Amino acid sequence: MRLQLIGAFMLITLMVVAVQGIPLGNYLVRVERDRLTTSLESDAFLLGGRSAETLATSGTMPGEAREDVRRYGRASGARVVIVNAEGTAVATSDDDESSTGSSYGSRPEIAAALTGQITSGQRYSETLGTELLYVAVPVLSGEDIVGAVRLTFPASVVDDATANQLRALWTVAGTTVLLAGLVAFLLASTVTSRLMRLRKATELLAQGDLKVRTEENEGAPELRALGGAFNRMAAELEHLLLEQRGFASDASHQLRTPLTALRLKLENAADTIPTEPDTGAAMVEEALVETSRLQHIIDGLLRLSRAESRSIALIEADLSGIARSRQEQWQALAEETGIRISLQAPARAMIVTIPDAPEQIIDNLIDNALAVTPAGSCIQLVVDDRSPGAVELHVIDEGPGLSAEDCDRAFNRFWRGSSESEGSGLGLAIVRQLAEAGGGRARLRSRNGTSDHGPSGVDASVQFIAADDASK
Repeated sequence: MRLQLIGAFMLITLMVVAVQGIPLGNYLVRVERDRLTTSLESDAFLLGGRSAETLATSGTMPGEAREDVRRYGRASGARVVIVNAEGTAVATSDDDESSTGSSYGSRPEIAAALTGQITSGQRYSETLGTELLYVAVPVLSGEDIVGAVRLTFPASVVDDATANQLRALWTVAGTTVLLAGLVAFLLASTVTSRLMRLRKATELLAQGDLKVRTEENEGAPELRALGGAFNRMAAELEHLLLEQRGFASDASHQLRTPLTALRLKLENAADTIPTEPDTGAAMVEEALVETSRLQHIIDGLLRLSRAESRSIALIEADLSGIARSRQEQWQALAEETGIRISLQAPARAMIVTIPDAPEQIIDNLIDNALAVTPAGSCIQLVVDDRSPGAVELHVIDEGPGLSAEDCDRAFNRFWRGSSESEGSGLGLAIVRQLAEAGGGRARLRSRNGTSDHGPSGVDASVQFIAADDASK
């Protein structure tokens, strides 16, 4: 990945440099050619101005003037030809004067200059066997054309000058690409090293290391967000696996006893029924009771499993309305044992919770309270919305109460206050999971002389998040 990032970064930089550099190189070539052409035109007019008087009077050039032309040619590198009005060369920059007196009227550029035109361009010289840049200008004396001046320059000189500029340009471009590669290497190393650590953490997690975590405060914002998401995933996975292991361990432990008892009762019944039908039938009845207990435990385990799910969407619910409904449902059963259920709640108390959680919580707490509350007592169902940002549910019984240690242990799976209890020991564990799934919390508090509601019993409370506070 590192090489791919570096390659992509350098390729993009090269494309940007090429898009800018190629037009710039062409522009430099054009500017250099125009500069040389303009310089040659200026020099040609200057030479023509110096020759105009001589050409106008005699049509020839004196020796001193011809020497000036040769000196200019040696200094500038250009070849100079000055012709009279007939197109005959009167002075050249050649060291020998063999070309003086030759006719140049057939040369297109000189013929055009003798008609008063200024010409410039590039053409191939058959004589020299090379490309030449040329400039031809007329020599004027007043309004009369008395001759022409032509300057030629090897095109290779212009090509060499522009090549030097292009080499400098591409050297800068190459340096830019290399620097881009270096910057890309540093950036890629930072990104890939962070990703490598994240990959290593992922591999450790896949190997079963549930404690592995990665850094959340290093790298780009996207990498920090990725690290945070990985840590949350690892924590969630650790929680789920630990819950699953604990659940499997507790379930296997708790189901072993009723299954063993059920098997023994059925084996004894099978042996007894042929000889003692009444005794065998009684054993079958006991087996049915054990089956009901086993079914009760399994139902509790299923409810607890659903309560431990963290993927359920939260909803808003009226805790007061739910409490009134559950009080009405339980009142008839409570009256059969001489127990009264009272309700104290405001007209409306909106909370944030998972679906059906308040109903299950109230049912489990009232069921536990009925199991320990003596006849003639009262179970108080209280909804309190006076705490800022929270709504509290209390189910207060008048039973024997619990010690502080038992109040803490009571939310553990399969915990029962006494060996004689017929419950599965899952009710309060379900209450806690349902409360925490909605962002709340559950607790037990013994009332032994510390409450205004009476001298004994347990106050089982669940604190929910108020709907108004959750929307802020």
